[in-house]
Amino acid sequence: MLRLLTLASLLTLAAAQTDPLPRVAPQSVGLSAERLNEATALLKQFVAENKISGAVAGVARKGKLAYLEAAGVQNLESQTPMTSDSLFRIYSMTKSVTAVAVMILHEEGRFRLEDPVSKYLPEFNDVRVPASDGSTRQPTQPITVRDLLLHTSGLNHRTSNEYRRAQVRSRDISLPQFIKNIVRVPLMEDPGTRYRYSESPTVLGRLVEIWSGKAFDVFLTERVLKPLGMNDTVFSVGPEKRLRLTTVYALQSGGLSPVEIETLPFTERPALIEGAVGLVSTVPDYLRFCQMLLNKGELAGARILTARTVESMTTNGLSPAIQAARGGSFGWGLANVNVVLDADRLNYPAGRGEYGWDGSAGTIFWIDPAKEMITILMTQSSPANPDSLRQRFKRLVEQAVL
Repeated sequence: MLRLLTLASLLTLAAAQTDPLPRVAPQSVGLSAERLNEATALLKQFVAENKISGAVAGVARKGKLAYLEAAGVQNLESQTPMTSDSLFRIYSMTKSVTAVAVMILHEEGRFRLEDPVSKYLPEFNDVRVPASDGSTRQPTQPITVRDLLLHTSGLNHRTSNEYRRAQVRSRDISLPQFIKNIVRVPLMEDPGTRYRYSESPTVLGRLVEIWSGKAFDVFLTERVLKPLGMNDTVFSVGPEKRLRLTTVYALQSGGLSPVEIETLPFTERPALIEGAVGLVSTVPDYLRFCQMLLNKGELAGARILTARTVESMTTNGLSPAIQAARGGSFGWGLANVNVVLDADRLNYPAGRGEYGWDGSAGTIFWIDPAKEMITILMTQSSPANPDSLRQRFKRLVEQAVL
């Protein structure tokens, strides 16, 4: 009997360590278990219809874990089941983690948001802008740190033709080399004049190194990931975790086929530690990150940022002119998140002030401060959102609110 009780205690402890937040029945936080079951059924339907190999999803409300489910498999060939601890390439969801690291150093007074980037990275003194006569000219104003956070820097996206031709980004180059590469290509427009989703968070990663005196991944681990208990969030998947790494699948006419997005796989440590797209994570880990933001900078006694800083990061930071050009549904926050400004114009239910972002390999998160709710969905799929899975899943979760 004593041995059985000891085993039961160990199992209970293991379960408690697995859950990212205290687990409760959905009804206790105002959610319908039946509706959440429909969300699970939708994921299983997508697996059965061969639209995705598998998925993991989580919903937290009022600081409690109400839903954490896995469907399908990590790998079709091995038939390894998807679990709540499965690892996903989160791509652009890395950007929000990078933004938190940046703002930690901002709170410490290491820089001002209006500082020109060239103050810390002299290479940016040489950036140019295309001129009307086909030549290039100096920009009308310097790129600031705020521009990097808001994607108003004039820099381009990693997959743009310009950057691909110039071989700006490769996972086997160093961060300093990346900086040299990116300033060689002219800006798309003058800084501070337009929102253009870009490689700027990887530039921010290099700035974190300069401001902190530490390697970007070391600073991120010490000041964000470790304090939040995000032990599975890494830039490369070591041997001890590789059995949990999901495979990316492309939807083709014959069904799902595995694809390699990168020439250097995530099972190898890259030379380029990217603030824009580099992290691998799990739904439980990212739930903890989101809960910290929802808690205005704190989780389980670990204070990462002040409430005032988080509020400034999760509201629209674009100027009226830039916002008007981008469109009225979403603003953009310093946390590298879309911020809902007009929910009526969206094709899925959302609340004004809700914020979140996604990743190009099939991951997404939403945080709704009004409902005190976090929703995360992770797949590994190309395209990232087959048959509007994200919107359909989000609608069922919203319908679960009692």
